[in-house]
Amino acid sequence: MGSYKCCLCFTRKFRWCEAEPPADVRAAFAAHAGEGRSYMAADQFRKFLADQGDGGDDAESVMEKGIQLGPRQHLRGKLAMPAFTLDDFHRYLSSVELNPPIRSQVHHDMAAPLSHYYIYTGHNSYLTGNQLSSDCSDVPIITALKNGVRVIELDMWPNATKDNIDILHGRTLTSPVELIKCLRSIKEHAFSASPYPVIITLEDHLTPDLQAKVAEMVVETFGDLLYYPDSECAKEFPSPESLKKRIIISTKPPKEYLAAKNDKEKNGNSQNLDDDEAWGKEVPDLQTVLDKTQNNDDDVDDSDEDYHDDSDDGKSLSQRSPPNYKSIITIRAGKPKGEISEALKDDLDKVKRLSLSEQQLEKIAATHAADLIRFSHRNLLRIYPKGTRFNSSNYNPFVGWIHGAQMVAFNMQGYGRSLWLMHGFYKSNGGSGYVKKPDFLLTVGPNNEVFDPKASLPIKKTLKVKVYMGDGWRIDFKKTHFDSYSPPDFYTRVGIAGVPTDTMMKKTKIIEDNWTPVWNEEFIFHLTVPELALLRIEVHEYDMSEKDDFAGQTCLPVSELRLGIRAVPLFDRKGIQFNSVKLLMRFEFV
Repeated sequence: MGSYKCCLCFTRKFRWCEAEPPADVRAAFAAHAGEGRSYMAADQFRKFLADQGDGGDDAESVMEKGIQLGPRQHLRGKLAMPAFTLDDFHRYLSSVELNPPIRSQVHHDMAAPLSHYYIYTGHNSYLTGNQLSSDCSDVPIITALKNGVRVIELDMWPNATKDNIDILHGRTLTSPVELIKCLRSIKEHAFSASPYPVIITLEDHLTPDLQAKVAEMVVETFGDLLYYPDSECAKEFPSPESLKKRIIISTKPPKEYLAAKNDKEKNGNSQNLDDDEAWGKEVPDLQTVLDKTQNNDDDVDDSDEDYHDDSDDGKSLSQRSPPNYKSIITIRAGKPKGEISEALKDDLDKVKRLSLSEQQLEKIAATHAADLIRFSHRNLLRIYPKGTRFNSSNYNPFVGWIHGAQMVAFNMQGYGRSLWLMHGFYKSNGGSGYVKKPDFLLTVGPNNEVFDPKASLPIKKTLKVKVYMGDGWRIDFKKTHFDSYSPPDFYTRVGIAGVPTDTMMKKTKIIEDNWTPVWNEEFIFHLTVPELALLRIEVHEYDMSEKDDFAGQTCLPVSELRLGIRAVPLFDRKGIQFNSVKLLMRFEFV
């Protein structure tokens, strides 16, 4: 019984009880245990696992773990083998550890060139908060690496005395952190979440003598972990498999030191983004983003690097700067110069990395979508946030992904739905930070045609999602967190993020005054590009007088879903998993 004070002198009492197993759970138990049987034996449970597509080799050990989740005395000593009661079976299905919603193993082919993968990429990885005045530190770098991020960006500037290197966001009030501290932290934590390569992208604002110092620091700090390219201009990038436990450097080839252009200040409108965009607004609709650029001829030079490509500087480079700095660069970076169609031409003699701001991508995608996709077959395409995102908000990542961009760089210290999509996308492939691009973004048709992001496509798969119930809020939250006068009124939003024709959101009914809501509602989603689709799940608490309260979220790659009845853990706004909050759901392709 839960009590809530109302109007100072009254007390409202609400009865709390654990939710009964849903009808589908009872039916699955009866179907495998046998009608009228009170327990499910190991062989029967093994059959259930096989029917869910899990295999049943370790059925006995799973049952032992499941039995330990709840009180079990009545069958102890009576059965020679472990067995499940209906309640045990329900607890097993509701266990995030024993019955997770997605696969946890690396299962993609990791032997293809780097250009064949989406790579988990951070932007200004050293910032602890906003882009203008927050502290620079190695802490967000460590956090990103522990979360599986594989691309770390460092902005290098001379320190105050011009004899060492600081990492900071140039021409802002951000406080610096020393380069050597960041390098040491990267070395210590690079492979804590994934054995696949870490790429350090360096934005270089240094003199040649400081570039030489950087090369010394990098070589001394990383030692054998550092990967050196075989030649200055590689014809193909190495594979993630061949680069396991290696660190590679990506930057522009060195040149004469020039004071950095004020590119980051040439951003058009400089209005600050309010808190609502970072925390509450929906991800910008992808179709709107693609359509609005059709007639947009505005200058969107929003670069965070010099706007040209130095990869052909050849002999003059070695005359002007230390060759040891140039020799550590594995992925040569540049910006387009001249006509964009020329910059996007594939050079069979070399591969490179091209960087575009989110605004530049939108503009170029309106007229050169096919060229972008062809370029990304062999080369790397990096997208970064526009300069007016002062509060470290982010953009719709699907704009980059559907055009083949491997490095969609995000402010990992930010918040909001866009970042939730990024977190969810890289749960794929065992959280390795490398996700194989779908074949349609890697191949060319008989007439040299490539995937058209705006084309009308047939339905490939239909996903049926059922939301049974939720639990755990009464454990993780105070009694009055959602409502001071009664238990919460929860509802769930379920939908798809992906290509425009697949994107939608639906919601359940509101269950009033219940910490353990039972919805038992089913939703159907028709998918034209299931390879890129994410299942979005959000739980909110309805508030009649104010904005609805946030109660948890997650995003799951549709291609990674384990079919059948699953326990789905929920995460807070920052992407940190709650201790106990979860949903019981069923996934089915029909």
